[in-house]
Amino acid sequence: MGKEKRGSERREDALSRERIVEAAIALLDDQGEDGLTFRALATRLETGAGAIYWHIANKDELLVAAADVVIARALPEVPASATPQESLRGLAVAVFETVDAHPWVGAQLSRAPWESPMLRIFERIGHQLQAMELSGRAQFTAGSTLMSYIVGVSIQNAANGRLLDPSVDRVEFLNTVSARWKELDANEYPFTRKLAAQLPGHDDLAEFLAGIDLILTGIAASR
Repeated sequence: MGKEKRGSERREDALSRERIVEAAIALLDDQGEDGLTFRALATRLETGAGAIYWHIANKDELLVAAADVVIARALPEVPASATPQESLRGLAVAVFETVDAHPWVGAQLSRAPWESPMLRIFERIGHQLQAMELSGRAQFTAGSTLMSYIVGVSIQNAANGRLLDPSVDRVEFLNTVSARWKELDANEYPFTRKLAAQLPGHDDLAEFLAGIDLILTGIAASR
């Protein structure tokens, strides 16, 4: 009994907020947000739920902390030689790929846009807009536009990637959708019919970055 008690004490002493958050990230990646419970987390950490509550008040706080760690790790270092435009493209790719790899992060970003994970992204965007020497009002507009596009498209892309069963071939599916679009009424859907042929071969990341470039071109033209 004495040995078991001392072992339990050592496990609880080693428990920290950082260790809990890392375990939560692993659980979220494995089982999604529905699988994140304090009971499941306690089992993974070999401790009691009460010990976790000592460090984390509730699931909402844990989700914010987990998303914050993932986003902080994902944001790239900015090379001294990089232009603001290059840095913003690098930031956009990092968010896009991170949300794709961790879909629950996207859900958390949309659920609590005032929390630290979103603020980290917004601050990084702001640093580059300041380097572009925009006016204060233009910085707010440009920052909000970039933030909405980067986060919004990243979340939608991650959701799209999980609509299909893994056994379904993506290109084959898009070919089927493209064929349906081509059969739409020409008077009601002329634009969709015209672009239908481009759907199967498009690259999601390339299209995402093309959108970033359009926004950056507009920002440059407004200076």
